[in-house]
Amino acid sequence: MERARLGDGTRAVRAGLPEPLPHEPTLPGPVFAAHYHLPGEPTGPYTYGRDENPTWTHLERAIGELEAPGEQVETVTFASGMAAISAVLFSQLTTGDVVVMPADGYQALPLVHQQLKAYGIEVRTAPTGGDAQLAVLEGARLLWIETPSNPGLDVCDVRRLVAAAHEGGALVAVDNTLATPLGQRPLELGADFSVASDTKGMTGHGDILLGHVTCRDAGLAASVRRWRKIVGAIPGPMEAWLAHRSLATLHLRVDRQCANALALAEALAGRDDVTGLRYPGLPGDPSHKVAAGQMRRFGSVVSFVLPDRARAERFLAGLRLVDDATSFGGVRSTAERRGRWGGDAVPEGFIRFSVGAEDADDLVADVVRALDEAARHEG
Repeated sequence: MERARLGDGTRAVRAGLPEPLPHEPTLPGPVFAAHYHLPGEPTGPYTYGRDENPTWTHLERAIGELEAPGEQVETVTFASGMAAISAVLFSQLTTGDVVVMPADGYQALPLVHQQLKAYGIEVRTAPTGGDAQLAVLEGARLLWIETPSNPGLDVCDVRRLVAAAHEGGALVAVDNTLATPLGQRPLELGADFSVASDTKGMTGHGDILLGHVTCRDAGLAASVRRWRKIVGAIPGPMEAWLAHRSLATLHLRVDRQCANALALAEALAGRDDVTGLRYPGLPGDPSHKVAAGQMRRFGSVVSFVLPDRARAERFLAGLRLVDDATSFGGVRSTAERRGRWGGDAVPEGFIRFSVGAEDADDLVADVVRALDEAARHEG
């Protein structure tokens, strides 16, 4: 059967597996090696542990199959999502270049901006919503897109931005962490780099730090891989093996989490004490039309605003099935008052809610109860 036509579930459970060998495991165990037997000239697939590892190879092939089914792509895995983000930026940009980045993106991006500026790279920012980055693209070497944005869940038109960037000679990278390849495939939308923190939905259990970059262009992939070698931002073999194992349930997790996220968003939509509700899967969401044109699933994160910090903290403390924790994409629901970190331009009562794989009725009931109790204890 042609692999490009396989369903997401079939592909996820078989992605990256080696050809079956008699009496060998389906997914070989992690290879722990700093060096390999290497007689003569240093040729061959594995030479030194900072450069390559068979466990990475299996995982990178698996991610590539999910990112671009049936196509020739190259994936490079990293020790974390930030390592993957940094590899793209610092492998492609040099002094005098211009990079366009989202003004409402991931909280750590301002730290990256500072380092880029220290290297003489001009950083321009614009919001994700309304494709505002188009207005500051002129002369850029690289456009960095994050859609849906974290934590505000705005969505931009990737095809439109890619077309404008490529017309001006810029490369395009899309941070696809929130959507995962089952929700959105940036390479299909024309991007040059699909980047993600696999700490989140890809591995889905909140126990692994990992990231990846996938490219169609072998030269771009080689430059990213070279950066990984230079800085040594490599994943551990155990983490890589656990990540590959986790991919087998990606479709199950994502489908359940997206269905739960929509149920929660619908329940929140009718409450007077909830404002600023965002979920791209809601038909009434400002981003729904654009999201529906490029996303296949709308993700596991719902964001909303409670009246003030005290109400938000009472709500979080009252939840019984939801952990007060950062990050997102895990099978266990988490939520946090995002303003506590101080790096996002959000109201004090802003809640980022990562919807897990619990029974939807139980989860919604827990949230509604906690909201009601938080409101009753006002003052």
